[in-house]
Amino acid sequence: MLFPTIQFGIFFPIVFVGSWLLRPRPRRWKLFLIAASYVFYAFAFKGHWTPWQGMPLTSSLDWVAWWRKWHYPALFAGVTVANQVVAVGVAESHAARVRKVWATVGVVGDLAVLGYFKYYNFFRDDLKLELLPARTVIVPVAVSFYIFQALSYVIDTHREELRPHTLIDFACYLSFFSHVISGPIVRAREFLPQLHERFDPRRIDASLAFRLIVAGMVKKVVVADNLARWIVDPVFSNPRGFSAAENLVATYSYAVQIYADFSGYTDIAIGLALLLGIRFPPNFDAPYRAVSLQDFWRRWHMTLSRWLRDYLYIPLGGNRRGETRTYVNLSLTMLLGGLWHGADLKFVLWGAIHGLGLAAERFWHSRRDALGFDAGPTVWSRIGGWFLTFHVVCFAWIFFRAASFDLATQMIGRIASGWGFHSGLPNLVTPGVIAVVVAMLAAQFVPAEITVTGVRRFSRLPALAQGVTLGLAFFAIEHLRPKGVAPFIYFQF
Repeated sequence: MLFPTIQFGIFFPIVFVGSWLLRPRPRRWKLFLIAASYVFYAFAFKGHWTPWQGMPLTSSLDWVAWWRKWHYPALFAGVTVANQVVAVGVAESHAARVRKVWATVGVVGDLAVLGYFKYYNFFRDDLKLELLPARTVIVPVAVSFYIFQALSYVIDTHREELRPHTLIDFACYLSFFSHVISGPIVRAREFLPQLHERFDPRRIDASLAFRLIVAGMVKKVVVADNLARWIVDPVFSNPRGFSAAENLVATYSYAVQIYADFSGYTDIAIGLALLLGIRFPPNFDAPYRAVSLQDFWRRWHMTLSRWLRDYLYIPLGGNRRGETRTYVNLSLTMLLGGLWHGADLKFVLWGAIHGLGLAAERFWHSRRDALGFDAGPTVWSRIGGWFLTFHVVCFAWIFFRAASFDLATQMIGRIASGWGFHSGLPNLVTPGVIAVVVAMLAAQFVPAEITVTGVRRFSRLPALAQGVTLGLAFFAIEHLRPKGVAPFIYFQF
């Protein structure tokens, strides 16, 4: 079930009405949200299984088929219960050694689940580990996101930064439909206290919520899906069949596409949660205006960036163990961040480019300060930093998007050496493509105050005017979108 679909258009109003009717009864409200979230999660597997088929169960084979259709939601429920047991075990153990054992069991168990589903095929097929049984393991939707949230729950409990809540609270947090599929990665200590707030529906910032939903829809179904159809998918599938200009513009287009797709999803997710009285942290902050890779990761997928910082980079030692170890920790964190996206050389290279780039930036700044160079930013240094950062990010996106390492190298080779009189006409580089890419990049530099002012003015409009404005916006989206709804890019992770 995708956000911009008829099915979700039926699902959400039911959840919205039911949620606010049941909110005065906290236990029933939470159980309702859990049930709704599991229904949403079940529909996310459309194409892999259909829960109402395989009945009646008249033979052992029918039971096997039924289990195969239901085992991913069952896995989700199992992970929820197991992590709640571990967190309670950690919290109720007084001996430090016992607490550590409980936490280790939880962390290892979560990583084992993640490793099996995400990396079994890699070890069995790519690394040729014949000892593993021959099978194709399908990665459950959202396994990376809910495992990361479960890990943070256990680790924060072990660090005594959080007390375990009830199983119902934890299940509500882990499964909440708005962010379960592709984030943002919300911390338990951000989400769980909200389940106990007395929230008045009149306090909902509906103007901000609808602005986020409309902006997310525009970015996802108008910008991202059209760029994919116009240029990104054709060129990335056959780089040698297109000119150097088309390959270069396809690279820029993919940078815009993945931003529009992912930030569009999280904008919708944050807006929907806000309509239900739940506040999420922001996940993007104009990442393509970044003037360094460090700045980029403070703006891109911010909830993943801080997760990697707090649960990987800092435990590895951060910058507390000397300059060389800092470079190693930066590189290793980004390598593991690449592997989190998938067991493939192209993701490893994507992470390595960012890790080495972050280490190189840190090395340059330390040498510059040691040599007494003026560290004050200038207009030209910021422009140069932005230009270099943007192109390093775009270069890394080639490996991230390409279906294989070979296709990525073909694309880079075509861009590097495919220019010339006989290189072919750039048929896919149309004015529409250029306009969309330039407009999306230019929008990164629009001051946030303008957006805030626009939301305030919209909130002051009469209800009828607001409804007409939203209706016109959705009408325009419907007529500008391509046919069908492409899955969100981060569903695969």
